[in-house]
Amino acid sequence: MSRLLLLLLLLLFTIFTLTSAKIPAVIVFGDSSVDSGNNNVIKTLLKSNFRPYGRDFLTGQPTGRFSNGKVPPDFISEAFGLKPTVPAYLDPAFTIADFATGVCFASAGTGFDNSTSDVLNVIPLWKEVELFKEYQRKLRGYLGNEKANEVIKEALYLVSLGTNDFLENYYTFPHRRLQFSIQQFEDFLLDLARNFIKQLYHDGARKFSFTGLPPMGCLPLERATNVMSNFDCVDKYNLVALEFNNKLEAFVSDLNTQLPGLTMIFSNPYPIFYQIITNPYLFGYEEAGKACCGTGTFEMSYLCNDQENSFTCPDANKYVFWDAFHPTQKTNQIIVNHLLPSLLSTFN
Repeated sequence: MSRLLLLLLLLLFTIFTLTSAKIPAVIVFGDSSVDSGNNNVIKTLLKSNFRPYGRDFLTGQPTGRFSNGKVPPDFISEAFGLKPTVPAYLDPAFTIADFATGVCFASAGTGFDNSTSDVLNVIPLWKEVELFKEYQRKLRGYLGNEKANEVIKEALYLVSLGTNDFLENYYTFPHRRLQFSIQQFEDFLLDLARNFIKQLYHDGARKFSFTGLPPMGCLPLERATNVMSNFDCVDKYNLVALEFNNKLEAFVSDLNTQLPGLTMIFSNPYPIFYQIITNPYLFGYEEAGKACCGTGTFEMSYLCNDQENSFTCPDANKYVFWDAFHPTQKTNQIIVNHLLPSLLSTFN
């Protein structure tokens, strides 16, 4: 069979898949909660393209996902009948043919606020939008204008970020604290989020899942510093997450009324995540306060490297958290399974 015929068959198969699926693609924006490897190719210290990251992934190899295996978009893509993983846009191993049914623009360490991405020199949200525009041009070249526009309109857009804005920016450096009270900072982030959604809407996006904040005061890294409260969850951070999530829910409702044809749902991971952390044994876990990697208190990224750390747990399924900031694949799947009924009933 000639190379040209193979390419034609591949194109026909892709078009058939896109036509038969109600959601033809999953397109991802955000931070390390959903990054599938974009940070691998930029100059930043925040990477995870080495063992033990990825040791329970499909290939058993590190991909740049901040987990021992899959991250939430992978499970969501599979649930919609698409491919079992969503590739990173900057990964040179993939092409527009791979991205036609799903693509990730997320960058670990980023936030709504540009100053958040500056902390670890990662991809800011505005740059994720620029990459999306570039992707659109490539998609039109690959599928043709009409088919590409249909994919862009009917795709499900997953948005997950905000934790870094609070923990790695507002509470770590004084700049934003001198400008804003915490409530003012929340509203500042919501204004940035509104502009971001409107940009994507202008570019043709219509279907969104907007993910809320997790119980960020219960991340092992935060608990490790909470010495005076016996290393318990940091209530102040959890209360901020709850407050911001309430504002996000109202934000999603407002945008649904303001933008014609928009369908956006608020996907709130907080309740199920907090339940897992506070009742780990009900979900088959043995440890919720410390992570699998190293001492489980502060290690992530290069501090989890197998060459630097020999203490990583043998069975990540017993742990809620993989490193000091990120959940294990098992936790990601439980959270997604909890959110899926709403996603499937709305978009399938």
